[in-house]
Amino acid sequence: MARIYPFRALRYNPSLVHVEDCVTQPYDKITPAMQQAYYQKSPYNLVRIILGLPELFDGKETGDVYTRAARDFKEWRESGVLAQESEPCIFAYAQKFTVPGSNGQVMERRGFIALGGLHNYNEKVVFRHEQTLSKPKSDRLNLLRATRAHFGQIFMLYSDPGLTAEKLLFDEDATPDIEVTDEYDVLHRVWKISDENTINILTSELADKKLIIADGHHRYETALNYSKEHAPAQAASTERNSYELPQPPYAEAAVMMTFVNMDAEGLVILPTHRVVFGLKDFDPGAFVERAKAYFDVEPVASSETAALKAKLTAASKGKTALLTVTKSGNYLLTARPDAVAKALSTLSERQRQLDVAQLHGLVLEQLLGITPEAIREQANLRYLRDAGEAIEQVARGDADVAFLMNPVTMAQLREVAFAGDVMPQKSTDFFPKLLSGLAIYPLD
Repeated sequence: MARIYPFRALRYNPSLVHVEDCVTQPYDKITPAMQQAYYQKSPYNLVRIILGLPELFDGKETGDVYTRAARDFKEWRESGVLAQESEPCIFAYAQKFTVPGSNGQVMERRGFIALGGLHNYNEKVVFRHEQTLSKPKSDRLNLLRATRAHFGQIFMLYSDPGLTAEKLLFDEDATPDIEVTDEYDVLHRVWKISDENTINILTSELADKKLIIADGHHRYETALNYSKEHAPAQAASTERNSYELPQPPYAEAAVMMTFVNMDAEGLVILPTHRVVFGLKDFDPGAFVERAKAYFDVEPVASSETAALKAKLTAASKGKTALLTVTKSGNYLLTARPDAVAKALSTLSERQRQLDVAQLHGLVLEQLLGITPEAIREQANLRYLRDAGEAIEQVARGDADVAFLMNPVTMAQLREVAFAGDVMPQKSTDFFPKLLSGLAIYPLD
């Protein structure tokens, strides 16, 4: 069963800082330019903890970025910049945004921030949908050990066609506790919910739900491993506290999550394009010839980003397709089902029908000879949201070939996750991201 808990969150003190100057995008979505901008916004911007700049180490103590993160976190708590709630609560969280590439379509995604119990995947309570990379997990574990706090939320999906949580938590007339517009013009609003009856109804309603990780696989697995390191010999026998609200058996047994109903409006998944570089003696013509054994190959005359994306979208109707960009020409690859099924016979049928699985398992590994280990370590691979940038990298000679992708659908994600299968890493890009720093879960 899914275990949902309120918690005494740490939050930025609006009487001492401007919250909008302190919150950030998730650590893995912060570019070097964004990192520099966050540093300039405020001496209390969360980037100094979740993604510190090593060259700014000031020598106050021996150590590294994790040591400094722990020092700053401690100082911010002691100075009152981060203040702790006096009672356990959860937070309603709404994000209003314009859908990228939609010609102005505005949507709102609603969810709530709370603690969620950590489960091994084999317990079939929490389901993953994609593989993870080793370096980010090591980095996040070092930060967690140093600070003993969770600064961002795992993005969790659950199914509730009746929209129970939305009806329970959102009051259109209520004034938000936090209102921030981020660098992507997304309006983030947060409302504190401390009513015991409301929280108990919510936790009871979600008790029988299965959860799918939308974003945050690396942080989830890091938190799970950390919880095992700190599990007591005998967990607490009660899940109630003096506020008569559920609580985790020990602090490390839960992690901060934002729960979003996958049956509600507002869920947008963007494609993540692949750029391949550093291949020895890459020959576009030879690659295309090899690809013809598994794909119908159609040359595409245009090099304009919009035209290539439109071509790819049109080709996806009932089929799987990739748009390949090389210096010598662009090609639409449409899968030949029988040939692909034979080449990817070790994958389940549902996985073989995913263009991202065909790209990784067939194109990258078999046709280009990139090993799964190299893919995991990103030795020859970059992941980009911007199709135009992917095309430009090939044109500049910074990449050998780029593959433009259609987005994974919500139906595909649900089917793969609940079946216990996984997609290749970086298969989904949910938009918008959840801001880090809206609430913080301290373990001490």
